[in-house]
Amino acid sequence: MNTGILKALGIILIFSLSLFSISNAQDMQRAALNHKQQNLIAIAAQTAKGDLAALKGNLNNGLDAGLTVNEIKEAILHSYAYCGFPRSIRGLQTFMTVLDDRKAKGLNDVIGADASAILAEGKKFDRGKVILEKLTGVKETEPKKGYAAFAPTMEIFLKEHLFADIFERDVLSFKDRELVTIAVISSIGFAEPMLRSHLNICLNLGLTAQQLQQFIGIVKPIIGEEKTLAAANELSEVLKSKN
Repeated sequence: MNTGILKALGIILIFSLSLFSISNAQDMQRAALNHKQQNLIAIAAQTAKGDLAALKGNLNNGLDAGLTVNEIKEAILHSYAYCGFPRSIRGLQTFMTVLDDRKAKGLNDVIGADASAILAEGKKFDRGKVILEKLTGVKETEPKKGYAAFAPTMEIFLKEHLFADIFERDVLSFKDRELVTIAVISSIGFAEPMLRSHLNICLNLGLTAQQLQQFIGIVKPIIGEEKTLAAANELSEVLKSKN
C-alpha cells in the first residue's frame, strides 16, 4: 500500500475518532444534570441544613448558573414542605440579603416568570390525588394503610396542600421539584422511607440512575458522610429493585 493511501487512511481514522469523542462527550452531557438542576439541589440541601453563610455561596452560584430569582424562591418555598417554615424563611431572608449585595455590585439578576394562577377545577384533594398518580405512575386505588390509615388527616394535608397547592405551581417542573425534595430529605436525614419513595418518583419522571448518582455527589459536601451514605444506600436499593 503506497504512502498516499496510508496517509489518507490515517486522516480518516483521526477524523472518525474525533467525531466519536465529540459524540461521546455530547451523550455524557445530555445524561448529566444540567447546571441549573445541580444548583437547585445544592440550594435546597443547604436551606434544609440551615448553614446560612454557606447558603449565600450556593445562592450566588445558582444565579451565576442562570437560575432566575423566582426559580430560586420557588425552590426555597417548596423546601418548607419537608424541612419546615423556620429553615425556609431563613433561606428566603438569606436570599434577600444576597440579592441586595449583588444589586449593590451592579449585578441585575433575572427575575423570571412568576407562578401562574391555578385555574384548575375540582376539589383540591382530588387534584392532589391526580398529581400524585402522575408522579408515582401508580393509581391511588388501594385501601390506605400505615400512617395514612392511622392519621387520615395527614393524608388530606398531603393531597390538598403538598400535591395540589405546591406541586400544581408551574415555576419549577416536576423533575426539578423532586430534585429539591430528595435534597431536603437527604439533608434532614433519618427519613429514609420517604427518600426511597421520592427516588422512585424521580425514576418514574425520567431522571436516570446516572443523574441520581450525580445528585449524591452534589449533596455529599453539604450534608456530610453519614447522611450521604444513608442516601446512597437508599438509591442503591431502589436501583436494585428496578433490575
